[in-house]
Amino acid sequence: MKNRLRDALQSSRADYTEIRLERSVTSAVTFRGARLEGATVSTDVGGFVRCLNRGCGWGMASFTAIDDLRAMVARAHELSLAVRLDAPIRLAEVPIHEADVDLPLGGDVRGIPLDVKKRHLESLNTLMLERDRRIVDTQSAYRDEVVEYWYANSEGTLLSELRPEVTLSAVAVARDQGTIERALESLGRRSGWDAVQGREDQFLAAADRAVALLAAPRVRGGTYPVVLDSKLAGVFVHEAFGHLSEADTGYETPQARERMTLGRRVGGPDLTIGDDGSAAALRGTLPFDDEGTPTRNTVLVQNGVLVGRLHSRETAARMGEAATGNARALSFRHPPIVRMTNTYIANGQGTREDLLRGIPLGIYACDAQGGQACLEDFSFTAGHGYMIRDGQLAELVKDVVIAGNLTSSPSW
Repeated sequence: MKNRLRDALQSSRADYTEIRLERSVTSAVTFRGARLEGATVSTDVGGFVRCLNRGCGWGMASFTAIDDLRAMVARAHELSLAVRLDAPIRLAEVPIHEADVDLPLGGDVRGIPLDVKKRHLESLNTLMLERDRRIVDTQSAYRDEVVEYWYANSEGTLLSELRPEVTLSAVAVARDQGTIERALESLGRRSGWDAVQGREDQFLAAADRAVALLAAPRVRGGTYPVVLDSKLAGVFVHEAFGHLSEADTGYETPQARERMTLGRRVGGPDLTIGDDGSAAALRGTLPFDDEGTPTRNTVLVQNGVLVGRLHSRETAARMGEAATGNARALSFRHPPIVRMTNTYIANGQGTREDLLRGIPLGIYACDAQGGQACLEDFSFTAGHGYMIRDGQLAELVKDVVIAGNLTSSPSW
């Protein structure tokens, strides 16, 4: 495959050319209640070419026949020449790499028969169904994928990677006297079969919480001090802050560019936020992004002050900053765009009890069922919550929706 890439690059007449090739094997199993809804295995093969010429825009071509590679390189070159720009596209300089990187498979899922995966998920799903008579429905899903990946560009970078991924989710639905509640537990890793073993507690927790929510009171609307658990905090920082840190959004949206001016204070001195594509085994982890740039830990907020943002090579050059390894493509059918990897809030110095201490009446919000953010305004639905009374966790509550503004929220 590498020889094909070299040959195709040599045939290109564009000023800059990059090629991605992928071969993937995917399997998925789903249950709805006791019924098997699906069990599939699929393969996918294809590639993506981008060409760039001076004074012109990007020319792009995706394809599913590897034998068409040289023709697609020529096509992308032609498409680039068709787009004339007043302001030329520039790419930030990045190191040239030639590497073969295989992420740990953690039990190669390609060697596990589909029937074994089906029986494993069925046993986990049955745990929920048999946990309590009030569990009336379940949704269980397993999915794995292993992608053989190659990347090359005309600057000299040439990469091959093996990219595994596995996900497992459990939804339990409970009903009692006309009241219906649901609870979700999920897992996602850059790993394999080993990661989904010993997950019985995950499925039992979903069932137990769905049942417990039946009797839980609804939270009373109002203004409260709110503490987020790690799951909801992760979703919160991803949606409400992370997308504003993606430089394509910041560059193209004047309001976002103004709000995300480096040096602006957005939180207290204990707040540090980052994005780390190099962290081990997490779902957003990869050694290189889809432009061949090494991933890294990019600090976005340091002690409450904006200090960085996420870049592709193009946005980094536009804004005079360094590429951060955040150019990501959904697959070979899509171009890379600036997107987060593993976004986090750094640990502080204290404990959860320290956060609760001193709050006479508040809410500890847990999990995330959905939400949205528009610039600095946000609204999120928690999976469940607990009242905070006199600095201690108290009763379980439901229908917890938090809303506010990043700039004005005291917690920020």
